[in-house]
Amino acid sequence: MLEPYFTDGTVTLYLGDMREVLPALDIRADCVVTDPPYAETSLAWDRWPDGWPALAATVTSSMWCFGSMRMFLDRRDQFASWRMSQDIVWEKHNGSGFASDRFRRVHEIALHWYRGPWGGIHHEVPRVRAAFDAKGRTLSDSAARVPHTGPIGAHRYEDDGLRLARTVQRVPSVRRGLHPTEKPTAILDPLIRYACPPGGLVIDPFAGSGSTLDTARSSGRRAIGIEANEAYIEAATKRLSQPLLMTLSDGGADGH
Repeated sequence: MLEPYFTDGTVTLYLGDMREVLPALDIRADCVVTDPPYAETSLAWDRWPDGWPALAATVTSSMWCFGSMRMFLDRRDQFASWRMSQDIVWEKHNGSGFASDRFRRVHEIALHWYRGPWGGIHHEVPRVRAAFDAKGRTLSDSAARVPHTGPIGAHRYEDDGLRLARTVQRVPSVRRGLHPTEKPTAILDPLIRYACPPGGLVIDPFAGSGSTLDTARSSGRRAIGIEANEAYIEAATKRLSQPLLMTLSDGGADGH
């Protein structure tokens, strides 16, 4: 039995290489939600752990993975045991990179991967309050019928004022975070709610400073995290040791 670095009964943290820790846990999760090292910088921790996507496939059939297009293309063979269902674009409030011969990069992507029959995968798109223009029309009304998708058959529809969350999510980056690539709660929450039912289990094999675990706990899910860097797992422990004062639905703040 592995000894957890931290646990509060809802979230649990393990210190070590996920390729060693994950098989030893002998668990099954509703989904993986993770932000692996992209291997695109010279930072000591930014090293791609070969084989991790196939290992993740042994514990779940659903996975959200953050990354860059370069990362996914360079490592496409390592996702061979998965099928991609969709991609989400996280639009940041500021950019990264200083190359003067390329567009300023102000986004990251998260891809949803699955295995097995789609009907056996939990997927529930979050619904958000519709935005209205000056004439009282929802901003999506003009795009309700798209010619190239074909006609929409007869149906009964009652507008409840909610719309499916969009594939482009505009969320401010975390300022002065606990981790250099910290993901904000507001981008993690809809991905977790989509792939994991309430009370279900989320795994983050690259837990960093614990933002995914914290977000999962705030949304009523359980979570297990694995982190190889002791400095970051200490930061995650401090974060997760704080009382859970509010959930996102109560207006909780961003954080990783």
